[in-house]
Amino acid sequence: MAKKNPKTIRRSRRSPFPGSVPRVLKPKLGRTEAPFVPAHIRVLGRNLSEDNRHTIRMKLGRKLGKFAPAIERVSVRVKDVNGPRGGIDQLCRIKVVLSGLPSVVFEAQDDVLDRAIGKALAGTERALRRGVQRRRMKPVKVHARSRAGVA
Repeated sequence: MAKKNPKTIRRSRRSPFPGSVPRVLKPKLGRTEAPFVPAHIRVLGRNLSEDNRHTIRMKLGRKLGKFAPAIERVSVRVKDVNGPRGGIDQLCRIKVVLSGLPSVVFEAQDDVLDRAIGKALAGTERALRRGVQRRRMKPVKVHARSRAGVA
């Protein structure tokens, strides 16, 4: 399979997040588009095929692509907590590192992996929306009187 030229990557806000980004394409602060947000997927206690990994990256791109300018990188950890014993043991933890803001971590657990991933993505999207909106809010102005300690 031939490598794609970075300049020919489809530039869409809803494109999948790649596994890695070449160092020369990494800007100093923040990102500008979804194809340049690396998404690392780590699996513990189960096997995850390349198709499943690609599906997770597609879902990340669809849900979090609109926040791509604020995102530096995304980490997804999938874990089978109880092993082969069963139960509600599929855990998905998503960590999003933001530019100039604290990181967002959301964790969801379910008996089916796809549902756990869906719940974690939905929660991460809500948390990102709140965090990015806080940054967009105007700072509270301090009046001269209150700075001087006069009531």
